[in-house]
Amino acid sequence: MFNLLRLKFVFVLLFSVLITPAYSEEKNITYLEILENPNDLDLNLTYAKQQGEIGNFKQTIATLERLNIVYPDNVEIKLYLLSVLVQIDSPEKAKTIIEEMKLRKDLEAEDLETLQEIEEELKEIEPSLWTLALDVGLSSVWSNNVNSVSRTRLKMSSDEREEFGSAKHDRTGSGSLGISASRPFGEQSSLLISLSHSTSDQYQELDDDFQSYGLTLGLDTVLGNQNLSPYLIIGKTDYVADADSFSLMYGIGGYFTVGENHSFSYGYSFTDSKANHNSMDNTADDDNAIAHGASLGYDYVINSLISSSIALGVSDTDAKADAGNDAETYDFSFGLNFAFPWALISVSSAHSFTDYKRQDTSIDSNIIRSDYSDTFSFSITKAVGDVFPFLDPNRNLFINLSYEDVKSESNILNYDYDSESYTLGISKSAKLN
Repeated sequence: MFNLLRLKFVFVLLFSVLITPAYSEEKNITYLEILENPNDLDLNLTYAKQQGEIGNFKQTIATLERLNIVYPDNVEIKLYLLSVLVQIDSPEKAKTIIEEMKLRKDLEAEDLETLQEIEEELKEIEPSLWTLALDVGLSSVWSNNVNSVSRTRLKMSSDEREEFGSAKHDRTGSGSLGISASRPFGEQSSLLISLSHSTSDQYQELDDDFQSYGLTLGLDTVLGNQNLSPYLIIGKTDYVADADSFSLMYGIGGYFTVGENHSFSYGYSFTDSKANHNSMDNTADDDNAIAHGASLGYDYVINSLISSSIALGVSDTDAKADAGNDAETYDFSFGLNFAFPWALISVSSAHSFTDYKRQDTSIDSNIIRSDYSDTFSFSITKAVGDVFPFLDPNRNLFINLSYEDVKSESNILNYDYDSESYTLGISKSAKLN
């Protein structure tokens, strides 16, 4: 019975698309266009459909609820909204709409019968408080300088120059798996619990061979005009060629909007990282460190196609063995995002300045290290369903191609190097309930 009801709503959804001839489904409607045309029925219905296809039901529901206020007599909008609420198992909101529609005197007999059937089915459904999601990713990275070999192929060691003999070209494959559970509470808050596992395999050497595990607890809430997200992250990494490491991080992030095109973000984090001291890694725990970090960001929507972002960051690290480990880092980055109908393209330039606090006698006891790095990155993301709809009808399988160029300069020749890498990745997110 319930499947037949959902089938009816599919026809309602298809009808709502048929009444939107002014906008092509192939053109991705942006949120800025919605802000500029909040009462355009055709545009908003197309946007709601596109957001539903990629699994962004929150935007779909918000758009339909707004249209329901603007066009209170439009039965098709109400049925479309009801179909989405049933799909994501939101019975309370669905019941409210049903009660409102049953009071209408102009409701067709067939629509009234459908509402009564849904009402009976909803009585038998237990409300789903938790939403479960699965995220899977695979990627491969090709690097022309995986070990950050200096430009001169020389390095300092115990105040002496010697050859930097590490391999430069290598490839790393990685995979990730994550399961998350979230549930709303109150009117504007939600809780997130996430478990993740990733694996990395470097083909020629072992430096990037590891297994990592993570647990994340997060909270999203609203306080006044501030959107706040405190979090706690616990991680463990098992290295093949190094000691196992453990990390504890907690912090808070937030943002607020100004007008329609401006938003500001900020954050603070505390990290406590430790490494096992064992017979094979006698100095591993020298890197045990506590770090504090803070960030500021500004995002500006230029138009429906282009958005920009600026970020500032600072961090302070204090390690058990402070020589060569204690440092202060200052970051600045600028990025542009292009939301083309055929793909999302991101371009960014990041600059990092790192000042160490004491000499590292194992490298050069005469100089306190100071670094500057310039990182240029370019990425393009495409939904497989845009090209092969039969393989990815919901457009939640993504392919990502990215390029990164790093130029590092230092007053110690070990850290003067150039590095380029290319990454091919594929990821998929799916709702489990």
